[in-house]
Amino acid sequence: MSKEPMTAYGYQILCDELKNLKEVERPNIIKEIDIARSYGDLKENAEYHAAKDKQLFIEARIAELGEMLLNAQVIDPSQLSHDKVSFGSTVKIINLDDDKESSYTIVGGIESNPSRGLISFGSPIARSLMGKSEGDEVTITLPSGESEYEILEVCYKPIVFGEK
Repeated sequence: MSKEPMTAYGYQILCDELKNLKEVERPNIIKEIDIARSYGDLKENAEYHAAKDKQLFIEARIAELGEMLLNAQVIDPSQLSHDKVSFGSTVKIINLDDDKESSYTIVGGIESNPSRGLISFGSPIARSLMGKSEGDEVTITLPSGESEYEILEVCYKPIVFGEK
């Protein structure tokens, strides 16, 4: 697997999830399995089978997170120049057709969250914006079609924990 770029914010989110799974969820599911076993016949014990399925999911997620963290390439966007759109840049754009403004921060694929304005560096919007400067006009191709945008601002704004 190749290195996956991400911010320290994204890396910390993954670390927190892994810690919770190992220290809270895993011990809880072991207790649930023990309780379900006490109900008797395991062949027809729905609680036992549900708990075992949940345990499999938790163990798979722990392995997946471990792999993600192992292959993470943490990039500190505060150390990059943001005179042009790059990884970690916050970009304010305006749709030239309807004058609707949008703001996006370009992050790693694992940490993207479009509802918070965090978009993957590999997304169509980010790929269209990368390397562009304030005042540039860009055509962004989305599933809904092409639209013309102007870049109003390019800057670095740290991602804040706890914001949803």
